[in-house]
Amino acid sequence: MNNLFSQHQRGQGMMEYVIIVAMIAVAAIGVYSVFGQTIRNQTSGLANEVAGKPAQAQIQAAGTTAQTAATRANTKKGMSEYNKDNDAGN
Repeated sequence: MNNLFSQHQRGQGMMEYVIIVAMIAVAAIGVYSVFGQTIRNQTSGLANEVAGKPAQAQIQAAGTTAQTAATRANTKKGMSEYNKDNDAGN
């Protein structure tokens, strides 16, 4: 009887970890959906700088998309506006 109770507790602990990992994944997806283009521009600029090429265009694009992302994050939307103002390049 004691062994059965121990297995239930282990299963409960694993389920708690699964829920926490799922919540972290949902949060990461949300952050990436808001700031994804900014992250891509920053990564592109970093790659150019490492390669010894100028990255001024990517730095400016990252700043512009960061401002756009911040504006979009602060704008309340309903389901009727879902995906309405996404750029074609996203």
